[in-house]
Amino acid sequence: FGPPGWSGNQSDPVCWAACAQLALAVLITCTFLSLPHGCNGESPHKPNAGATILPPTKPDNGPQAYPEDVPSNLPVFTMNYPRIQIPFEITLWMLLASFAKIGFHVYHKITIWVPESCLLISIGLIVGAIMHSVHEEPPAALSSNVFFLYMLPPIVLDSGYFLPTRPFFENVGTVLWFAVVGTLWNSIGIGMSLFAICHIEAFGVQDINLQENLLFAAIISAVDPVAVLNVFEDISVNEQLYIVVFGECLFNDAVTVVLYNMFSFVAEMEVVEPEDVFLGVARFFVVGLGGMGFGVLFGFVAAFTTRFTSRVREIEPLFIFMFSYLAYLVAELFSISSIMA
Repeated sequence: FGPPGWSGNQSDPVCWAACAQLALAVLITCTFLSLPHGCNGESPHKPNAGATILPPTKPDNGPQAYPEDVPSNLPVFTMNYPRIQIPFEITLWMLLASFAKIGFHVYHKITIWVPESCLLISIGLIVGAIMHSVHEEPPAALSSNVFFLYMLPPIVLDSGYFLPTRPFFENVGTVLWFAVVGTLWNSIGIGMSLFAICHIEAFGVQDINLQENLLFAAIISAVDPVAVLNVFEDISVNEQLYIVVFGECLFNDAVTVVLYNMFSFVAEMEVVEPEDVFLGVARFFVVGLGGMGFGVLFGFVAAFTTRFTSRVREIEPLFIFMFSYLAYLVAELFSISSIMA
């Protein structure tokens, strides 16, 4: 006689320990069920003998009416769409965009006449028009925080991860010249030109100051040569030309975001002192170089961590994404260029 799996040996501790744990669990369960107390350890109220039990009453001493919408039976099938509305509709939108990209590649003649990015924008406009026509409010508003913290990091990571490394570093000087100097030239040139135009009384926009013009110039200085890059891939252009345009596109976004944040802060200032101009220039370099520093730091940490994942290869993609996203968030924490990071 003994516990299950007992071999007859009196010194079999594993089986006796399991039997003791089972007996203890049964004892605790029986003790809990036999307690006359409630869930909070309170003894339930018992009415006195001969007492009349009255129905619950309302504050006006009238009988309490029980709600009629309380189901009397257990429902077999229910549907609660508001509970899953936001993730459900976002998933459908992503599937729609994915199916659209598949269709563009299956029927590649479409992209010959219309760029792929324009087609995706058109699909978004059609979906938005349908939602507006049926008076359906979107589940969530697209704010700047949602875009910069959730939607932009995967796009930047995809661009940086699949960047041809060797051709890029061979032409990094040309790329930075176009991305940094060219973007600064465009922003300052457009901002100063618009500020000069605002002084013409015929246009009637004398109330727009220089800071607001520079802010607008920083916005329109961002370039997105997606259609150009698609054409380059189709006709197989020179690799150096492709990497210069691609790298300029990547760094142009980072420089533009830095300029936008800086000019938006300056636009809120009533008076701009000469020292503020020098501080703005210094902040531009601190933000850009600081973002690159955070990127290098987290890159080394990720490389060192993946040295010990030879037996758990399945977590390496997760490390790549999480360290990249962590670098992005830490850069945002210190208000430096998260795209550069």
